[in-house]
Amino acid sequence: MKNGQGGFTLVEIAIVLVIIGLLLGGVLKGQELINSAKVKNFINDFKTMPLFIYGYQDKFKALPGDDANVTTHLGSAATAAGVTLLAVTNTTQGNGRIEGNYNSSTGTDETVAFWQQVRLANLASGATGFTTPASDMPTNADGGRIGVQSTAPITGMSGSYFVCSEGVQGRFAKQIDVTMDDGNTATGSVRVAAGPYTGTALTGAATTSIVDGNTYIVCSSF
Repeated sequence: MKNGQGGFTLVEIAIVLVIIGLLLGGVLKGQELINSAKVKNFINDFKTMPLFIYGYQDKFKALPGDDANVTTHLGSAATAAGVTLLAVTNTTQGNGRIEGNYNSSTGTDETVAFWQQVRLANLASGATGFTTPASDMPTNADGGRIGVQSTAPITGMSGSYFVCSEGVQGRFAKQIDVTMDDGNTATGSVRVAAGPYTGTALTGAATTSIVDGNTYIVCSSF
């Protein structure tokens, strides 16, 4: 009498395991490609910021956000609601510095006017009305704020301008530093710190202290 019970053969089990392995490999490879694309996106943000500044200076002989003759260069749209006071009462206009915090949403800060002016000058894409500055400011690949300022955001950094991107996961922050700088997140022209940034210089975080899943602020000087 034949036994009615059946089972998988070793060959069948081996085939299933191979298929599972291929699927897992594909998922991991796909995630790796996504992460790599994100890092490239972050790095592109850092590299394009100097182009905005130098392009504006070449075109108007002034610093974007700090342009004392902005209405002459860009028209009345440069004093739209939200940044109206910049060309009228801000006494730091034309002093050669981009005043304010990189993550500001205050319409009277030059760091906010920076974005309106480079967009109106067709150097960058995005909204130009700035009736609600907070909603018109740019963000990075993870939705964190990105901006530029003239004061060092992290202790020990030196340069004329500092580009910062916040909400960056630790594993990406380390990869950005390896790609752009010296691989040490506490030294060099690219540094990493735990936020938030409120105007007081932060302390750089050592590479060994960075947690992959935590978020950080990454700043680059030039």
